[in-house]
Amino acid sequence: MPINPRPALSLRPTLVACALSLLAPAAMASSHREAPFITTVPKIDATDFYMFNSYEGVASDGSGGKSAFVTLIANYLPLQDAYGGPNYFSLDPNALYEIHVDNNGDAVEDITLQFRFKNTLNASGAGITLPIGAAGAKKNVAIPLRQAGGISGVAGDPVSFAETYEMFIVRGDRRTGARQQISIASGSPTGASGTTFTKPIDYIGEKTLGDAAAYEAYANKYIYNITIPGCSAPGRVFVGQRKEAFSVNLGRIFDLVNAPASVITNEANAKALNGTNDINEFGELSDKNVTSLAVEMPASCLTASTTDKVIGAWTTASLRQARLLDGKPKSGLQTSERTGGAWTQVSRLGMPLVNEVVIGLKDKDKFNASKPKDDAANFADYVTHPTLPALIQVLFPTAVAPTNFPRKDLMTAFLTGLPTLNRPAHITDLTGADANRRGPLAEMLRLNTAIAPRPLASQNPLGVAAGDNAGFPNGRRLGDDVVDVSLRVAMGALCTLTGSGDALKVGCTPSDAPVGGLGFNDAVRANPLHFKNAFPYLNAPLPGAKNL
Repeated sequence: MPINPRPALSLRPTLVACALSLLAPAAMASSHREAPFITTVPKIDATDFYMFNSYEGVASDGSGGKSAFVTLIANYLPLQDAYGGPNYFSLDPNALYEIHVDNNGDAVEDITLQFRFKNTLNASGAGITLPIGAAGAKKNVAIPLRQAGGISGVAGDPVSFAETYEMFIVRGDRRTGARQQISIASGSPTGASGTTFTKPIDYIGEKTLGDAAAYEAYANKYIYNITIPGCSAPGRVFVGQRKEAFSVNLGRIFDLVNAPASVITNEANAKALNGTNDINEFGELSDKNVTSLAVEMPASCLTASTTDKVIGAWTTASLRQARLLDGKPKSGLQTSERTGGAWTQVSRLGMPLVNEVVIGLKDKDKFNASKPKDDAANFADYVTHPTLPALIQVLFPTAVAPTNFPRKDLMTAFLTGLPTLNRPAHITDLTGADANRRGPLAEMLRLNTAIAPRPLASQNPLGVAAGDNAGFPNGRRLGDDVVDVSLRVAMGALCTLTGSGDALKVGCTPSDAPVGGLGFNDAVRANPLHFKNAFPYLNAPLPGAKNL
C-alpha cells in the first residue's frame, strides 16, 4: 500500500517551508567555483546536489513505480564546455567523492556512499598507438587523442584509456564505520558483474558517438543495477557526463544584478529571458555540461526507523593531505603528483547556494572543510545577520531589506527543517533546555521520504511554496526553481505572511519586510517537463561538435 502524503500544509506553513532556502540574491550558480581553493581543483568542485523521492513510473497520486526509492544526484566539475578536448572531463583518481546521509537528526553522517575512480591506459599503458615510419622501420607511436574512431560501447572500442570506479557504503563514521563494497547486480544493461563500474566517455561529438539518441543509447549501457549490502532491494547507479540542470541567470547577477528592478521583482517576468522555445531556460548554463554521480536506493535503506522518515544529506570531496609534485614524471596518466596522508575534505554541498552567496568570502574554504554538526558554532552569523538582502538594497534602493535581527525566521527554518514537512521528529522545542529536543542547527538538504512523489507532469517549479510538498525545500528535484524561492524568502516573504501578530512564530512582522510580498525572480526558469521521466532523470550532454 503506498504511503500517502502528510496532510496538505496551509498557505502560511507552506511558505514557512521556503525559509529553508533563505539564501540568495536573484541567482547564482548553486555552488560553481564558489570558494578560493576549490577554483584550483575543478575536478572535485561539487556544483549541485539533488535528492528527491523517485517519480519514475508513479501514478497521479504518487504511488507505484519507483515511489519507494530515493534518488540522490551529486554533480561535480562545473562549467564544462562540450568541446573541451583532447582530455575532456574525467574525474580525479586521487580524490574521494562522497554522499552522506544523516537519518537520526544529529547532524552526523549515519550512511556514506563513497566513489573512487581509476583511469587506465589501454594496451598495458601505451594507449592507442599507430605504426609510423617507412616500411620495415615503423614505430608504434601513441596518439594524442582520447579516441581513434567511432565509439559504441562494445569491446574493442578505440579509446586511449578507460574510466572506471568502485563504490562503497559506510555505516557510521565515514572513516571508522563499517565499510562494505557495492557490486553490480543482475539485469544491468551490459550484463556486467563484479565490483568495477565503467563511466561512459564524454560526448566528444557526433562523428565519434553519433547523434543525441545514439549517445544516450551508448550511455544507458552504463546504468547499473547494484547490490547494496544491508539493503533489501537492489538500487541503481549512473556516473557520467550530463547536460547542466541548474537554471540561473549567472552573468547578469555577477554583474551587479544587471537587470531592471521592474523585471526581477515581478513573477510575470519569471521566464522573461528563457528565449524562444525555452532555448535559454538554464540561463548562461544552457550551453554547459557537468559530471553526475546518480544513485537510486530504497528509502527503507536510508531511514533509521519506521516512525521518522526524514533524512538529511550532503555531498563532499576529499584529497589526500599531502601532495608532492614530480619534476620528472613517468609516462602515464596524472603521474606528475604523488599523494599521501589522511583524507582531507575540501568541498561540501547540501542546500543550494549556501557557500556561494551566504558564507562570507573569508570563510568559504573553511565552510568547504567543515561538517554540519559544527555549523552553529562556525557560521551562525551568516544566517542570523545575512548580508545579501542588504546588498540587494544597495543595488536597488527601493528593495528595502528586512530589519529583524537576529533573523530567527531564517535560522530556525534553514538549520533544522520545518515542522510537519521535513524536520526530524525528535526536534520539538527549539528554545528549550533539552538539547535533544532542540536539535543541532546544521545545514543540509532534508527530505521527508514519507511524502509521496509527484509525477513529472504535475511538478511545480516553486515546490512547497506552490503547494507541491514533494519539491524544494523538501529535498530538491531537477526542475525546482530554488533561486526564485530563495530570493523571496531572503527579502522577507515570511515576515509578510506571518502577519502583525506573528502567527507563524518566525520572529518578524510585515513592517520588518517592506518588499516581502514581491515576486522576486532571475528571469529564467526551467520547465520540469524538459527533464527525463526515468533514472537518472538528467538530460544527455551537449556534443563537442555536430556533423555538418
